[in-house]
Formats: sequence, structure tokens, C-alpha cells
Amino acid sequence: MIAEIGLAALWLAAALAVLELLGGFLGARDENNELTALVRPAAVMQGVLCGVSFLALVYLFAVTDLSVKLVAANSHSMKPLAFKLSGAWANHEGSMLLWITVMALAGGLIAFIERRLPEKTMMATLGTQAFVGLGFYLFILLASNPFERLSPVPADGNGLNPLLQDMGVSFHPPTLYIGYVGLSVAFSFALGALLTRQVTPEFARVMRPWVLGSWIFLTIGITAGSYWAYYELGWGGWWFWDPVENASLMPWLAATALLHSASVLAARDALRTWTIMLGVVAFSMSMVGTFLVRSGILTSVHAFAVDPERGSFILALLALYIGGALVVFAMRANTIAEGQRFALLSREGALVVNNVALSAILGIVLLGTLYPLLTEAFDVRVSVGPPYFNPVSAIFFLPMLVVLAVGPLLRWRTDNFARIKWPVIAIGVASLVALAVVLVFFDTSVLSLLGMGLSIGVAVASFLPLKGRAIRRVPLAVWGMCIAHFGVALALFGVAADTAFQKERLVAVSPGDTVEVGPWEATLASVSPVAGPNWTAMQGDIFVSYQGGEQTETLPQARSFWAPPGETSEVALVTRWNGQLYVALGNMAEDGRWQLRLWWKPFVTWIWYGGLLIALGGCLALVGRVVSDLRRRKAEQREEAMRTEEAELASA
Repeated sequence: MIAEIGLAALWLAAALAVLELLGGFLGARDENNELTALVRPAAVMQGVLCGVSFLALVYLFAVTDLSVKLVAANSHSMKPLAFKLSGAWANHEGSMLLWITVMALAGGLIAFIERRLPEKTMMATLGTQAFVGLGFYLFILLASNPFERLSPVPADGNGLNPLLQDMGVSFHPPTLYIGYVGLSVAFSFALGALLTRQVTPEFARVMRPWVLGSWIFLTIGITAGSYWAYYELGWGGWWFWDPVENASLMPWLAATALLHSASVLAARDALRTWTIMLGVVAFSMSMVGTFLVRSGILTSVHAFAVDPERGSFILALLALYIGGALVVFAMRANTIAEGQRFALLSREGALVVNNVALSAILGIVLLGTLYPLLTEAFDVRVSVGPPYFNPVSAIFFLPMLVVLAVGPLLRWRTDNFARIKWPVIAIGVASLVALAVVLVFFDTSVLSLLGMGLSIGVAVASFLPLKGRAIRRVPLAVWGMCIAHFGVALALFGVAADTAFQKERLVAVSPGDTVEVGPWEATLASVSPVAGPNWTAMQGDIFVSYQGGEQTETLPQARSFWAPPGETSEVALVTRWNGQLYVALGNMAEDGRWQLRLWWKPFVTWIWYGGLLIALGGCLALVGRVVSDLRRRKAEQREEAMRTEEAELASA
């Protein structure tokens, strides 16, 4: 019965999407249309119904209702409850239901709280949101029904992919989906403003919190996914340029550019056309990512679907949404006023340069991701990895860091270099000193050398905008910018240091043997069997010490799951302020020795600390922007009330 309730709620939500679509676009042409009054309630009820549908699916997984095909295929009675619950979205159908649920909730929230834009623009925005949502409703209901029944009912389920039986699945996919769907909201706002020719600073102020929220969740999702892959796959890497990893990176790059562009439009009424175009591109990258993950075109630990028919459906949606948006943009772009001009040497100019660099990096990643797929269509297999992505991206990324350091010091509209000469010199000196130290004492690659040098410069520059200000009066948005930029510096230093200085040992050892890796010593004490709720493992008892200091016990495991069958490597991590020791236990060799892989990874944790700081900076900026907008609206309401009162007194 619960499955039928969930499916019925989904069908009702789809019907309301049709109503919202018709009412929204009719209301964009004529505010007095009878259907216009139903648009906002329809959007709110969609969110409620989709929430009911998704909670129904979570319940079915929690109780392991094996009469539901999706539960039987992705759960097992012996699986821990946490993984039963996360199993609701750790599959194709469930993840798509989560996608449409978040989209419906976002649309309902917009309809419920947003009153700042002209009503025609809001109707066009909600109509666009319904149009996007309707395609996904059809996709789920016709091609990916999560509530399909199974007969006969099996004795037990197949279980969840062992690689997904980790707490990372509870955080990584949901945060990414919220980020992806947030970009659909930005897309709807951009199309709504374009259709009604209302590309104004007020439009940018309304859209900006949604873009910023989306960007925050994408940042958290990518950071969490990076760390999850790092410790779960047992390879010791934090980024592999996997096509599906790139599928999450590309929307983040576009969202970063869109966020800065929207800020310029909101603050200085410039970059109108560029903001609209980036709104379309950002959502396009989300759709490309959806296609890559769910089309079956890729073989990846991230990919959820291997059904080409589903891929064709998503490809058709991608062509419809993005192709249609580009046609509207081509038809209406010339009707958008140019906006205010600015000098190249200005904060707007710096943001434009960085946006161009971000767009170029996005193009590089997109090309490197799709090129192997194109060549494979002609029976030519190629592999595109770090030898392409790292140096080619650096061509634009490294200059972007220089602009990132200097840009916040510039004034709006126009500035002169003499005013910021000394701060720029301080940034340059800090970078050169760091470069000199690394060059003299370490032997490393050029990219690692430049990365560490520029990271120090960006770190110093991050807080220079606070110079001369009363700390207590600094707006939260400024604090957010400073912390996010410092997070970029921290993550960059972690990347460069890990690449330059990591040490690796792959050895076969017997109990009692000691291995050295960098400043660490590791001694294998024993290997013994252990058992979990749905797995067994061989567990190594390994004592490690840093530079001959106190020993720390580590317990890496080589696990074997039986539902479904699979093996994982559960690594042991020992973290210090200056890096992390990574210990993975392998198989037993024929001579009775055990394979042991150890890495000493200097400053690698700074990558994820940096990612969290970037997200924290975004959160502070979001709170600051929301508070600032509320204050502005209250001030405008007070002024309007005073004008009304004065008019009444004058008429009396």
C-alpha cells in the first residue's frame, strides 16, 4: 500500500506540474488569466506530494519491502539500517526521485516566499521550472518507476554495491543533487527574466541566493566525494579525472562563474547578457552530468544505469531544455539592455577575467570528458587523464589565481594601480619567497612549485580586503569572500604538496616485519579474521610511529561481502597537522606474506579542509546577503509607507 501511495503522489505531482506550466506561461502573458492564481498553490503542493513520495520510498527501504523491485535489487535484510535508508537514493530510480523531489521542494519554496520580482517574471520562472520538472516526471513514471512491484517476492534482496556501503553515500549524492537542482532554479529564473525582458539588478538579487546555495552544496558534495573515494577505493588518490567526477566539477565551475556574474549584476547593473548565458550553461552542465551518469554510456563506480533507452530519454530532455533555452536566448539576447560600463582595471574587470578563465577550464574538462566517447563511436579507444587535464587547465588556472588575489583589492567601476601597489607587492613577495624555499630545499615539478608559491600569495591576499576596516563592522558577505578565498589557497597548497612530496611503499611482509615510508615506521603485528553484519574481513594489526615517536595502532581490513558478493579495502588513516599516513592491507601471497601498501601524504588533508572553508565562506556570504536583502526590503517598505502617509496628509 505504501508503494501505491508513493506512486499516486508522484502522478498527482506531475498533473500539478502541467497546471503550473499552463498557468505560468499564460500568466507571463496576461496577469489576469484565471489560471494564474493557481500557479503558486500548484507549485507548493508539488513539493508536498513529492516529499510524500520520497518518504514512502525511504520507508520501503527501511522495512526491506522485497515486493518492490527496486528494494529487492538494492537492499538486503542483513544490511545495517543506515545503509538501508541511504540505499533509497544509491541507485538510478531512487536518485532520480530524489532529484525531482528537491526540484519540487525548491519550486514550492520559491512560489511560497518570493514576492520581489514582477508577477509576470515570477509566472514565467515558475512555468519554466514546471517545464523542466515535467520532463523528469515523465522520465521517472514511464522509464524509471521506483515503486514497481515484483512477483514472486524473493526470499531476500540482492544487496547494495559494497563500495556504496559506507557513510559517504549518506552525504555525497544528496548534496550533489541539491546543488544540481539549485542550478535548475537559476535556469528557470534566467529564462523567466529573459522571456519577460526583466534582466535587472533586482532579478540578480533574487536569483543570487539560489545560485549561492547550489554552489555551497556542490562544493560540499565534491569535497565529500573526493574524501570518500580517497579512503574507500584504496588507491590513495583524491581525484582521478573520472568522467563522472568531471560531471560534478563542470557544474561547479559554471556555478562559480554565474555566482560572480550575478553579484556584479546585482551590485553594479553590469554583465546582464553574460549572467543569463551562464545560467543556461550551468544547468546545461548539470544535464550533461545526468546523462553521463545515467545513460549507460560510461562504466564507472559512480554510474547508476546501464540502460541505453534511458540514456536516449535523458539525451532528448537535454536537447529539449538546452536547445530550447539557446533558441530563446538567441531570439531575445538583443533585447537585453547593455548595462553599466566599467574599466578593465576594476573589480568588475577582474571578475570578468576570472569568469573567462573558469569558462575556459570548463571547456577543457568538457572536451577531455567527451572526446574518448566520440572516438569510441569510431572504434578508436583513447584515454584522457592527468597528462592532459593538469597542464592544460593550469594555463588558465594559474593566471586566474593571480587575478583572484588582486581582484578583491580593486574598486568598482574603475581604479588605478598606484592605489594598490603596496598590497600587490606584498602578495608578490610572499609568493616569491615560497617559490624560493621550495626550489632550494625540494626537488619537485614546475606545476607543484607554482601551485605552492601562488597558494601562499592567495592566502596572504585573502584577508587584505579587511585592512583598514573595523572588524566588527565588516559585512558577513565580505568575511565569506575572505574565508572562501583562503580555502582555495589551503586546498591548492594541499594539492601541490601531496603531488610533490608523497612517498609510497608496496611491500610483502610477515608478522613482525617493519617497513619505512617517509618519516614513518610501520610494524605488522598480526592478521586475523573479523566479521561484520553482512561481511567478513581479514584485519591487519599494524603499529606505526612518526620519526621514532609513540606508536599508534591501525586496523586496516580487506573485506568480503556476500550480498551482493564483492570486496573492498577498508584503509587505516593516521592524521597529523602536516599530513596523513595511509595504510591498506592487500591479499596474502603464496609464501604466506601479506601485501601492504603505505603512503605518506604531506598536507593532503588541507585539500578537504580547504573545501570545507570554501563552503563555509559561501554559507557566511549567503547569510550576509539574505540579511542585507531583508534590511533593504524593510527600508524600502518604510520609505513607501512614509510616502503614502505624506500623500494622504497632502490630500487632506
